[in-house]
Amino acid sequence: MKQEPQAWSRVDGIDLLRGLAIFFVLMNHVNMRLLGAKVPYTKGLPAQMVTSLVWNGQLGVQMFFVVSGFLIMAMSLRRWGSPGAVHVRDFYGMRVARIAPLLLALVTVLCVMHAAGVEGFVVRRATGGLGRAVVAALTFHINWLEATRGYLPAAWDILWSLSVEEVFYLFFPLVMLVCRRAWMLYGVLAVLVMVGPLARMKALNPNPVWREYSYLGGMDAIAMGCAVALLLAGKKLPRTWMHASGVAGAVLLVFSFCFSLKAYAWGLVRSGLSMTVLGVGTALVIAWAAQTEWRAPRIFTPLLMLGRRSYEIYLTHIFVVMALFAWFVKAGKPMGAVWWMFAAVIVGAGVLGEVVAVGYSERMNARLRERLRVGG
Repeated sequence: MKQEPQAWSRVDGIDLLRGLAIFFVLMNHVNMRLLGAKVPYTKGLPAQMVTSLVWNGQLGVQMFFVVSGFLIMAMSLRRWGSPGAVHVRDFYGMRVARIAPLLLALVTVLCVMHAAGVEGFVVRRATGGLGRAVVAALTFHINWLEATRGYLPAAWDILWSLSVEEVFYLFFPLVMLVCRRAWMLYGVLAVLVMVGPLARMKALNPNPVWREYSYLGGMDAIAMGCAVALLLAGKKLPRTWMHASGVAGAVLLVFSFCFSLKAYAWGLVRSGLSMTVLGVGTALVIAWAAQTEWRAPRIFTPLLMLGRRSYEIYLTHIFVVMALFAWFVKAGKPMGAVWWMFAAVIVGAGVLGEVVAVGYSERMNARLRERLRVGG
């Protein structure tokens, strides 16, 4: 008798990973505002401590990619049973219902702020102007636009990761249908995992923006997440194996976040392998969390809450960052308030994400699913 794939839509370990990822993104974006304003708040602090706390936003996004790949593959196998049985219309309908409402709302707000000339939200002509940014956002090539024309304002720039993710999912159900069997799909995923470091390798890619934002440079992480879901579907592996997976994954994550300067010195960044190490670590922790159904202690509740609203927080947090930073500058850039501002951004972004999720995106998601008759 065929065992049904396990449902992993709400697992503490996975939400914790997403919470850590969004935490590092928030810290990084506040840090960039402070550096732009020449606030020497890191003076005297150990270099690795600074790097670990405020320079890991890119690593956080890579973690998001692995989690995303796992959840999408797990959902697809749970719903349709096998790769060859995926329903393309329903898959696209569910992606539209989840992604489109908040993305369209964000782009609309950004257009209004550009028209009003709000500082920090005006798209320069040199990067193609407002119309070009809108087209890039809605056709998922913000990453390519920035690599060729320069950075957009921060609220537009964050959409580079959505470009990578959604282009992957544009082809995902079609590849599933063509491959049909798991072993064929593993082959495609393995190719993406092997190509990822090459796309990030400095020797092969002289454009620093494209090294960070390229499609293939992020899709290897999504592929890792997909492979873990495919491997675990309908299976219950020995707990000793899963605990070993969790320990190994945790070690790789600690190395990635806490010894990143060592990774740089060893050439892992130049070779594009630093993100691969992080992706493997994240995938191993996901495997452990999904199989053991670990429950997080209450001390991790704030991170779990951030993780459960990570999409809404990611798309809206820049408004909190910009507002609090404007207050900080107006107050004369008081050094004593720097770390309080970091904390306020995390809390404020979490609250805004919760409000947006409950009051808008979840409702629109449900309405669109009902109208499109998908995801019942």
